[in-house]
Amino acid sequence: MAKRVAYFYDPDVGNFHYGPGHPMKPQRMAVTHNLVLNYGLQKKMQASDPMYRPYRASAHDMCRFHSDEYIDFLQRVTPQNLQSFTKYLSMFNVGDDCPVFDGIFDFCSMYTGASLESATKLNNDQCDIAINWSGGLHHAKKFEASGFCYVNDIVIAILELLKYHPRVLYIDIDIHHGDGVQEAFYLTDRVMTVSFHKYGNYFFPGTGDMFELGSESGKHYSVNVPLKEGMDDAMYASLFKSIIRSVIDFYQPSCIVLQCGADSLGSDRLGCFNLSVKGHGECVKFIKDLNIPLMVLGGGGYTLKNVARCWCYETSVLVDEEISADLPFNEYFEFFRPDFSLHPDINTKQENLNTRPYLESIKQYVMENLRHIAHAPSVQMHDVPPDLISIDYDEPDPDSRLDDEDRRVEAANEYYDGERDNDKDDAFLDV
Repeated sequence: MAKRVAYFYDPDVGNFHYGPGHPMKPQRMAVTHNLVLNYGLQKKMQASDPMYRPYRASAHDMCRFHSDEYIDFLQRVTPQNLQSFTKYLSMFNVGDDCPVFDGIFDFCSMYTGASLESATKLNNDQCDIAINWSGGLHHAKKFEASGFCYVNDIVIAILELLKYHPRVLYIDIDIHHGDGVQEAFYLTDRVMTVSFHKYGNYFFPGTGDMFELGSESGKHYSVNVPLKEGMDDAMYASLFKSIIRSVIDFYQPSCIVLQCGADSLGSDRLGCFNLSVKGHGECVKFIKDLNIPLMVLGGGGYTLKNVARCWCYETSVLVDEEISADLPFNEYFEFFRPDFSLHPDINTKQENLNTRPYLESIKQYVMENLRHIAHAPSVQMHDVPPDLISIDYDEPDPDSRLDDEDRRVEAANEYYDGERDNDKDDAFLDV
């Protein structure tokens, strides 16, 4: 049976610019969307017009996770008034890697709102799969920006999912550790975080050791798979499928959130793996075939043309449509010189430092950790608070629909507040 796929894209989200020379380029969303349209993939999605302008998150939505002071700063700061906010820049970790640019709050509102609406549609069984390639900014913390990420749309969307779902599984295949999401849910068993990432040699963000397991009620519910340079398709797929099968068996999630950072592809500007577009997409297909409600998000990816190829291909996987390797003519056709192919050779021929004994030792450690989970944690269900957003787009003020119960629905340990003065890493940052 064909899956009902909802696809979220705000036509303005690709128009923002982090600044000259910055590796994060929101234009990648516009290029991805252009390929999706020119392959005709929208015809395989639910509704006659599945790509309506999604909900835009309010400051109130963002403050479900982030501090009021930090979100107020994002609303007010601009490149023009930056001098007035000098004392806040270091406090909120805003500067070279997370710059202030024109429209910064609007940008956060767009990608966060699309993730939030994805959660609402999944909660109300209005789709089986929700796609938001503009989301997946997994480094942002409660009090600060980090790794090109300002607002953690993933944490906010998962908090919404937890209203209806007793257990949410978060999976991250970005080359960088999903530290912001792990930190947020480090103390709860209602969210299991699983991250496959490069670790070691001062690689950003410096977290993600396999011994980071969670704490208190969340002990054993953080799973980390630290990898080395040169990871290839065959090794990655084997390890990914083996670990995820075990996680599903032990944890039995009722919903999955999959972050598909494309910086784990070969030839990425900031990455050091050797995954192909098809190899990356094999992970997406594996998760889709589990037949569990699924939210799919973007994330890192700094070689623009390969990010667009990857997320377009994965859109085709999610809608069960085989598409040609020859790119259709499109607005950005010249970006894809010289091969104009959906599946170019992006292998850097870098030596794969991941030996089979090393990967086996990681897998054994993860399996042993999972055995500490006696059974899938149960949740005493209660009256479900109203949805954070409504699908009634004619209502002008989304905050007016929120009551006191909705303002605080999570348990006291639902997420970890984090520390304001986290250690900073001078290494390259990413999403």
